[in-house]
Formats: sequence, C-alpha cells, structure tokens
Amino acid sequence: QVQLVESGGGLVHPGGSLRLSCAASEFTLGGYAIGWFRQAPGKERERVSCISSHDGSTYYADSVKGRFTISRDNAKNTVYLQMNSLKPEDTGVYYCAAERLALQCRVYTGHEFGSWGQGTQVTVSS
Repeated sequence: QVQLVESGGGLVHPGGSLRLSCAASEFTLGGYAIGWFRQAPGKERERVSCISSHDGSTYYADSVKGRFTISRDNAKNTVYLQMNSLKPEDTGVYYCAAERLALQCRVYTGHEFGSWGQGTQVTVSS
C-alpha cells in the first residue's frame, strides 16, 4: 500500500470553488491510476473522477461532468481535483485512491484501488 494525503477541503457557498490535492511522499504517483471518490452521510461511496497512469485518460461521473477537472502535476507528485460551480449535493468526504491498473481507469469502480487516503471534508452550504 501507498500513503496518500488529501487536502483542500472546506466550507464553501453554492457556486464556489475548491481544489483538492492528493499527495504522496514515498512513491511516485505518476505510475498509478488515481481516483477521487466521495461519501455523503447515509449514502454509499460514489466514484467522482479518475485519471489513468499510462495514457492520462480521465473519467467523470455525470453529476460532476463539466464542473470538476482532474489533473496531475508530476513535478509536485500531486493529483488535483478542481471543483467549480459547487452544489450542496457535492457535500461529503472526498477520498483519493491509488492503484496500478492495466486498463483505462474508467472501467474500475473503486474496490480495485488498494491504497486510500484519510479523506477531506467538503461542505457546500449557504
């Protein structure tokens, strides 16, 4: 397993923006597919976005498409999730996860990821 640390969560008004970061200190994220997942109270974990390692392909859930952008900064060994036009339904704990995956990350739903961060809370409220 690898150690992942998320940051960037917080309280924001509807329509606002946040940028979440997923960092690793003891391994190179570039060789891993990275996924972002979220879980709201009383709800199941939801796959939000992912970025593949071998071709950089990305996936977005329909609920965030056009508002969220996932990206890598290999120099900083960090993966970001830029979240714009936030809605109250985006509220939840956001987790990043890493795994060496053979296929484009879009085909993996979550349980295939072996390493998870501790999560960062995002609250969208007026």
